[in-house]
Amino acid sequence: MYELKTLLPQFEIKLPTCMYALKNVSLGADTLAGASTSSCTRKANANAAATCALDLDSLGRQIQQLLKGETSTVAARQEKVLKQLEDLKAQLGQMRAGLGVCGKTIQHTTAFQNGGLKEVPTNSRDTLQTNHVKPHCSLAKQVPLQDVVINGHPNFIPYALLALKNAWQKLYTIDVKTFTHSTMADIGPAAREFEANLAKVPVNPSLPKINVTLIWKNCEHTEMISSPTMYVPIYGEVNIIRYLGRVGPAEYRYEGSPLCNEIDLVLDICYQLLRCNTHKTQVAMVRLLDKRLQQQQFFGGTQISVADIGVYSSLIRMPTITDKDLTPALVAWRKRAKLVVQI
Repeated sequence: MYELKTLLPQFEIKLPTCMYALKNVSLGADTLAGASTSSCTRKANANAAATCALDLDSLGRQIQQLLKGETSTVAARQEKVLKQLEDLKAQLGQMRAGLGVCGKTIQHTTAFQNGGLKEVPTNSRDTLQTNHVKPHCSLAKQVPLQDVVINGHPNFIPYALLALKNAWQKLYTIDVKTFTHSTMADIGPAAREFEANLAKVPVNPSLPKINVTLIWKNCEHTEMISSPTMYVPIYGEVNIIRYLGRVGPAEYRYEGSPLCNEIDLVLDICYQLLRCNTHKTQVAMVRLLDKRLQQQQFFGGTQISVADIGVYSSLIRMPTITDKDLTPALVAWRKRAKLVVQI
């Protein structure tokens, strides 16, 4: 290859002799320094080594103190987490006892058939034959469910609570208490009318009950909190209906029904309907509901279900959808559902 020209000329650098010389800190310092300089360097190194040893001891003590503090902090956090797990376990045990679900296997026990009532044996013989107790035994002990809190905006009123409370008057009790958060200056006439209608429904103390606290709040989505120890919200009125349908009376529990998928599909359509921004998309969702209803009396058969509650509540929250947008089958269904939900 061709040779390139040298950019910098090669010449020797002459150091000035009019100034004192500084210690060379490069790797070749030992070879350039003299005997006197070497002895001074060894003394300096010895002093530096002693100082480094002291620094290492001090650093070691600081690290031990830091680790000791972090260990105590981690232990305290672990104790807090364990306590929360114990509280959660106790809550799940109460819910399992209230629903009458066996802790080992999934069984349809007599408590499940009685809508949340737990059978109480009267003697040792009954204790051995608990599974053979008649479903309508007179001795029954009610185990209350965990209270739930629902945060909702007055512009998105959860009419499903009122619909379920009216539909379950003879089966189950939903005791709803309402409060207003400081973020809301006024809840408006519609929310006040909703509160008045909730108060009109009587509470039967002899029936299984779930306490619901409804808080009017400036929030974007309707959310439900079912556990006081950990904030795990359930978003959307449709999903709240699903939860209440699982803990409510046995007549409305649809997980073991052959129409389980159909009911979930109708509730999914309701979820999409509530999020439609234009009237055209809302009417398209209504057409899907009409296809699911067909010629049936209710969504899912001849008996009303949580799917009907979800559809009825969703249509109330959509004032732009009138009877002109509904098919004749949906208009007839709405009249039948109104007799049950009484809204």
